[in-house]
Amino acid sequence: MRIFARRERPHPGAKLSLFEHEDGWRYQLHVTNLPATTKGWRGKTACIDAAHRVHARVEDAIRTGKDTGIGRFPSRAFTAKQAWLTAAMTGQILLAWLRLPALDGDLAKAEPTTLRYRVLHAAARLVRGGRRKRWKFAANWPWTAATTRAWQRICAPPDTT
Repeated sequence: MRIFARRERPHPGAKLSLFEHEDGWRYQLHVTNLPATTKGWRGKTACIDAAHRVHARVEDAIRTGKDTGIGRFPSRAFTAKQAWLTAAMTGQILLAWLRLPALDGDLAKAEPTTLRYRVLHAAARLVRGGRRKRWKFAANWPWTAATTRAWQRICAPPDTT
């Protein structure tokens, strides 16, 4: 077993430990069970570190899952937990789907809390008329353009070329 230490500048707003406050650097440790005699690119320290950093996407998905309800089970009964987990995973999948074809810019990378506030809980009504559906937003809603653009992308016919 090998332990790797990585020193990096903290991002703005990072919460540093007392140890890290001393010199202003953030330290990360990760452990691997690859033997030191591993041949080729897989045994190189830089490649092992890069493989570990790719794992951050998995941690983002876990954090998103906790924000959509996986971290708060409402009951001790197995069937209730099973139904809750199904609903939470469905919510996480729908948010991932919403990001891919519909959202752009900052909203495509936003956390579920931000998406909930800016897009999903928009102060709007869906109005039907003239064989079309339209959104009627409140006059002072700041994310009207982004939400309307996302709706238009969802409703657009697929590009078959």
